[in-house]
Amino acid sequence: MSRGIPLALLALTLGAFAIGTTEFVIVGLIPTIAADLHVGLPSAGLLVSLYALGVAVGAPVLTALTGRVPRKALLVALMALFTAGNLLAWLAPGYASLIAARILTGLAHGVFFSIGAVIATAVVPKEKAASAIAIMFTGLTVALVTGVPLGTFIGQHLGWRATFLAVAGLGVVALLGSLLFVPRNLPRSAPATFAQQLAVLAQPRLLLVYAMTALGYGGTFLAFTYLAPILQEVSGFSANAVGAVLLVYGVSVAFGNLWGGRLADRLGPVPALKRIFALLALVLFALTFTAHDAWLALLTVLALGAVAFGNVPGLQVYVVRQAQRYAPRAGDVASGLNIAAFNVGIALGASLGGLVVEHAGLMHTPWLGALVVVAAYGLTALSGRLDRRDGIDDRAEGIAVAAH
Repeated sequence: MSRGIPLALLALTLGAFAIGTTEFVIVGLIPTIAADLHVGLPSAGLLVSLYALGVAVGAPVLTALTGRVPRKALLVALMALFTAGNLLAWLAPGYASLIAARILTGLAHGVFFSIGAVIATAVVPKEKAASAIAIMFTGLTVALVTGVPLGTFIGQHLGWRATFLAVAGLGVVALLGSLLFVPRNLPRSAPATFAQQLAVLAQPRLLLVYAMTALGYGGTFLAFTYLAPILQEVSGFSANAVGAVLLVYGVSVAFGNLWGGRLADRLGPVPALKRIFALLALVLFALTFTAHDAWLALLTVLALGAVAFGNVPGLQVYVVRQAQRYAPRAGDVASGLNIAAFNVGIALGASLGGLVVEHAGLMHTPWLGALVVVAAYGLTALSGRLDRRDGIDDRAEGIAVAAH
């Protein structure tokens, strides 16, 4: 393996780290931004929703539109767009311009992960393709463990704008790494057309998985978007302590992701997803009561991290399996649309959470989020029953789970 190959993969991983940080760090900064820009918590929560909407639109639409652009040139352009979006957030004179900056950055996010996996596999030998993708997605996990709490700490001590400036700096480093180390003549597969994407969306069994994904993450982010205000206003944590709590959350997410992948390997995706969704609903419901005590809230946040993202491996492998059955020529499109469904869920969950905070109150978000996750559990159980009706043994297929 040449020296340039691991450096190319490192550039992709750094890009994933920067993107993961900018997506999730906003959760820890919502009270700070709301106070500084003189907007309510629901309005600040839209910064989560509209970013996720940008990802959901950017992933399928812009990936199709840019299919003929050379991969390296597109990657560099995306990192430039990402950096520009964060610089715009740093300089944003008000709420409207910050919203525009978040949407712009979200568009770059969507396409980055669509082409990043392709580039990662192109710069390593074929037998190391899965490992290359796993390494790139490690950037997202590390962002939750270190980038988000560190970004929250910077925002609370130097102002929220400083966080976006720091992330823009990461974007510049990732851009330079892409320029210097990613090979020029990368092979590119034929881009997924809009017709292919619509064909996937015409499959009811795939739509069922997308609904499971959207509801599962919609319920999570209905409450998670407003976790920092809950910790400060209800649990009694100081603004500075919220960053430490988010660090605990991120470490728990890393372990939960691995646990979720192993559970899906052992039980099969549907039984694993049912178990994780049930635990997630239980933890969100418990937060309604434990949030009033600092130590109980901390333990609940630790439990939330363990289950909130543990369903990612199972959902991704399940959508690939269903695509093999019902849309065998569109596996990549089906997987990409599941990422879009993930972000649609975040957008809708954060928006609904804002309405709940505005009209009912902050502490109604956890139990309502739990109800949405219960709906995801119901759809998962339905999908499992349909599989059994069709004679499909979920555990016998043995498709490996790639835990992102």
